[in-house]
Amino acid sequence: MTAAEIREVWLSFFESKGHKIEPSASLVPQNDPTLLWINAGVAPLKKYFDGSETPVNPRLTNVQKCIRTNDIDNVGKTARHHTFFEMLGNFSIGDYFKKEAIAWGLELLTDPKWFGFPIEKLYMTYYPDDLEARQYWMDHGIEPSHLIPRADNFWEIGPGPCGPDTEIYFDRGQTYDQRGKELIEEDLENERYIEIWNIVFSQYNSKPGLSRENYPELPNQNIDTGAGLERFACVIQQTKTNFETDLFYPTIEHVEKLSGVTYTGQMAFKVISDHIKALVFAISDGAMLSNEGRGYVLRRLLRRAVKYGRSINLTEPFLYQLVDDVVETMGVFYQNLYETKDIVQKIVLKEEQKFLETINDGEKHLLDAIEKEGKVISGVTAFKLYDTYGFPIELTLEYANEHQVIVDEKAFYLELEKQKERSRSARTNHGSMKAQEEAFLSFVEPSLFVGYKTLQTEAKVIKVFDQGIVLDQTPFYATSGGQVADQGTINGLKVTDVSKLPNGQFLHQVEEGAFQEGDDVLAIVDAYQRLRTIRNHSAAHLFHQSIKDNFGKHANQQGSQVSPKSWRFDFNHYETESDEQILLVEKLVKHYIHEKPLDVIIREMPLEEAKQYGAMALFGEKYHDIVRVVDMGWSKELCGGTHVKNTSEIVDFAITSYESIGSGIYRMEGVTGTDVKEQVKGFLEPLYRELETLYDKISRMEIKVDIPKQPEIIGSYQDIINMRHYIIEVKELIKEKEKEVSRLKQQDVLQRLEDFIEDDESKNQVIVTHDIDSKVLKQLMDALYDKIKAQTLFLVNIQEGKATFLCKSSLDQAGNLVKLAASLTNGSGGGKPNMAQGGTQDLSNLDQALETIRKSL
Repeated sequence: MTAAEIREVWLSFFESKGHKIEPSASLVPQNDPTLLWINAGVAPLKKYFDGSETPVNPRLTNVQKCIRTNDIDNVGKTARHHTFFEMLGNFSIGDYFKKEAIAWGLELLTDPKWFGFPIEKLYMTYYPDDLEARQYWMDHGIEPSHLIPRADNFWEIGPGPCGPDTEIYFDRGQTYDQRGKELIEEDLENERYIEIWNIVFSQYNSKPGLSRENYPELPNQNIDTGAGLERFACVIQQTKTNFETDLFYPTIEHVEKLSGVTYTGQMAFKVISDHIKALVFAISDGAMLSNEGRGYVLRRLLRRAVKYGRSINLTEPFLYQLVDDVVETMGVFYQNLYETKDIVQKIVLKEEQKFLETINDGEKHLLDAIEKEGKVISGVTAFKLYDTYGFPIELTLEYANEHQVIVDEKAFYLELEKQKERSRSARTNHGSMKAQEEAFLSFVEPSLFVGYKTLQTEAKVIKVFDQGIVLDQTPFYATSGGQVADQGTINGLKVTDVSKLPNGQFLHQVEEGAFQEGDDVLAIVDAYQRLRTIRNHSAAHLFHQSIKDNFGKHANQQGSQVSPKSWRFDFNHYETESDEQILLVEKLVKHYIHEKPLDVIIREMPLEEAKQYGAMALFGEKYHDIVRVVDMGWSKELCGGTHVKNTSEIVDFAITSYESIGSGIYRMEGVTGTDVKEQVKGFLEPLYRELETLYDKISRMEIKVDIPKQPEIIGSYQDIINMRHYIIEVKELIKEKEKEVSRLKQQDVLQRLEDFIEDDESKNQVIVTHDIDSKVLKQLMDALYDKIKAQTLFLVNIQEGKATFLCKSSLDQAGNLVKLAASLTNGSGGGKPNMAQGGTQDLSNLDQALETIRKSL
C-alpha cells in the first residue's frame, strides 16, 4: 500500500463514519501568535475546540502537514524523527466520545477492508485512572496483557481543554529488539514497538491551582487524534526506517545519482531527503528564509542539508534539483506544489549559492583560527563562524578533528542559547486553548445577514449579552476576512463594533443605551462609510491579481485590512522590488478602473467547483462547502466581503507605501475614491514635515537660495517617489549652499587677519576671536601663525557660550598649553606637542586662564 493509498483509506473510513474531510491548513499559522509552525493535526482546528467557531459538522477528519523543529539534530540519527511530517487525524467536537473512538480506531486498523493489521501485533497504553478506556479496548478483543498503564498518558498544555489519552503501538517483532513490552512500559527508545496513533479524550477543563482529579468536566467532550503517516507507511511497507518508504526514497535515489554514492542508511541521505521536503512545503506556503523566526529555521535546515551533501561529494548546488522529486511524490495530494515549484527552485538555488560562498569564507576564517588559537578553538570563535559566516558547528568540529584540535563546545552552546531567542520570536511551540465561552457556544438561535442587499432594516433584539446585542436580521457587516465592521446606528445609538459569534450570529456593540430581548429596532448602516469600504475591498482584489501578474504567482496574500480610510495588503515575496515595479502594479489596477472597467459578479457554488473555476482560495482560510466567489473576470477570489458592482465605481486608486514587515513578507497600503489626491497628500504628511524643517534651515541661511518648485500631486505612488527625490534635491542644494557660505566666511576672515593680531612683534601670542565658524578656525590658525611667524600661537574662539582652544607650536608646547587651559576652565583637551586642541563650556574663569597661558609664554 502506497502512502497515497494510506491517506485515501484514512479519509474514506472516517468519511464513511459521517466525518467531514478538512483540507490541510498552511504550515504558516494564521491568527495564532502562539505557534511558529502548524505542528499537529489539531492546531488549525483549535478555534472549534475552544468554542471560537462552530463547525458545520462536529465530526472532522484531515491529513495535516506539520513541521516540528525541536529535534532537528536527531533527524537522520533515528528511524522516525522528521522536521516535516503528515498527521492523520479524526476529531469530534462535542459529538461521539471514548466508546466510538476506540471502536472505530480498532475497526480501521484490523478490518481487512481497511488496513488489516493483525490484532495480536497491537499494544495500547492508557492513563491509569482511565479504566473506562481500558474496558472498551478489552470489549473489542484486546488482551489485557497488551494494555499498559502509563502515568504520562494525559494530554495537557496549559489552562483549557485536556484529558487522558491512549497510544497505539505496532509490534514489528524480535528482529528489531529481543526485549518485549517492557520497552513500552519503561518508555525506552527502540525500533520494535512503533507508536502509530494517539487518541486524546478531551473531557476536562484544566485550571491553575487545581489537581487533575478536581478538574471540572467540559460542557462538550471532544476527541482529538493524531497518527503519523510516515510511521504508518513504514509499518505497512515493512521498511527498516521511514526513509525507505515511498515518501522519501525517490529523493534518496536522486541523491545517489547526483553524488555517485550508494545509499546504505547513511545519515546524509536521510537529512537531505527530510530537509528538502520541509523547505519545499514551507516555501510553498509563503515562508521565506531569513535570520529570525521561522525564516531562521528554514535557513538552518537548508545549510544543514548542504553540509551533509558535502560529506557525500555534493560540493555544487544540488538541493534545488530535488524540488522536482518532492513535488512529484507529494503533488498529487498537495496540488499547490505544482503551482509554486518554479519559485521554490529559484529561492532554494539562490540560497544554496549564497551559502556555498559563505561556507568558503568560513573555511578560511576557521583555518586562521586554528593557526592563531592553537589546540583549543574558543566558543566565541566557533559561534562567530556559525552566526556571521553560517558555518555549522558540526562542520567546525569536523575540521577541528581533522587538524587535531578541540572546540570549546560548552562556551559555544552558551552563546547559541542567547541567540536562539531570535529563532523563537517570542513564540512558544504550543498554545493553550482558551476556556470555552459557554454563553456564546450555547446560543444557537439563527440571525440573518441582509447587508449584501440593503443598508437598513427593521429588526428584533433576540439576545442581549454583556458584550452587546444580537438581532434577528442585520445589515451590519461583522469584522471578518480583513474587512472591518460597518459603522451606523441602532435606534439612533452609535454602533461601535460588530463581531461574529461561534454559531454565525453578529454581535453588535452599541455606544450607550439599554436594550431588552424582544425590542423592535431600526438598524441603519452608514452608507458613505460602506461605500468607501467596498471601494477599498474591490481594489484590494485587483491589487492581489496585479502583484501576481507582475511579481509571480507565488505572491500570495498573507494578511489584509480594508476600511473606509484605506486598504492594506501583506504578501510573500523573495526580494524587494524597485519603484518602477511598484508603479507597474499600480498602473495595471488603474487600467481596470479607468480604461477597461470590469463587472463584479457574485456567485455561490460548491468549494471544489469554485477552485476548478479558477477562484483564488487563500491558504490558512477555512471555507464552507458552499462558497461565495467574487468574480471580476481578470480576478476571481473566494470572499465573503462587500464589493462594488463595477470596478469603475472605485473611481481612482493609488499605492501610498511599500515596506518589508518581516522575512519574505511585504506590505503595501493605498487609497481609493474621488479624493485620491487629497488622501495621498495625507500620507505625504511626514515628508512635508521634513520639508518644512529644510525650508526653515534655508530661511536662516546667509545667502539667497532659489528653492526648486515642489512636484505637483497627481494621485499616484509616483507622488511618493517624486517627494522623496525632491527632498534629496533640496538637501543637496542646502549642502552645496552651506559649502558656499563656508567659503565666503573663510575668505572674509582670512582677509581680516590684521584685525586679530594684537602685537606684530611677539612670536608667542594668545589671540581671542568671536563667532568664527568651526570649519574656518583651523585655516585662521594656520594663516595667523604664518603671518606673525610665530613660535607658539594659542587661539581661543568664543561662540554660543563655549570656548574652543587651538594651539600650534614649534617649541613643542601645544599639548601642555591646551591641557593647562582645560584644567583651569573645567574643560578637556590635548594633542601632540606641535598641534593640540580642546575646549570648555565654563567661561567663568577663562580670563584668568588665558592670563596664565600668556605668562607661561
